Amino acid sequence: MGKTAHKAMLLVEDNPDDMEFALLALRENGLAGKVMVARDGQEALDYLFSDNDRPGFVLLDLKMPRVDGFEVLRQMRANEATSCLPVVVLSSSNEECDLEDCYKLGANSYVQKSLDFSKFTESIRQIGHYWLDLNEVPGSCRPA
Repeated sequence: MGKTAHKAMLLVEDNPDDMEFALLALRENGLAGKVMVARDGQEALDYLFSDNDRPGFVLLDLKMPRVDGFEVLRQMRANEATSCLPVVVLSSSNEECDLEDCYKLGANSYVQKSLDFSKFTESIRQIGHYWLDLNEVPGSCRPA
């Protein structure tokens, strides 16, 4: 059984089109069975701080209703159970202050969403394979 058999990702995305594009890209790359979806930041926090299995990483949008991605990241890093869980921010924002704030809050990576579907798909493929197949995390941060 390979590494990805034990890992999954949490996709946090409120835009239905971006969510569908991401899920399609993951399906095309054999990773769709390893995705949990939260439609806003509050759903993500509810999932992460419940008794659910911890994902291998979080793919996090920034601009969302109820609770935005910055607050999700802030709360994740403040909680021992999720403090070292890898977080990849996937945002349409190209604002330097958003990029800076995400890294200051503890993001592991920041990827700007492409409007070109083939580039978006390739980004999702690379993100999924890197964080599920290649990345190593300390034992205390591994999914159960």
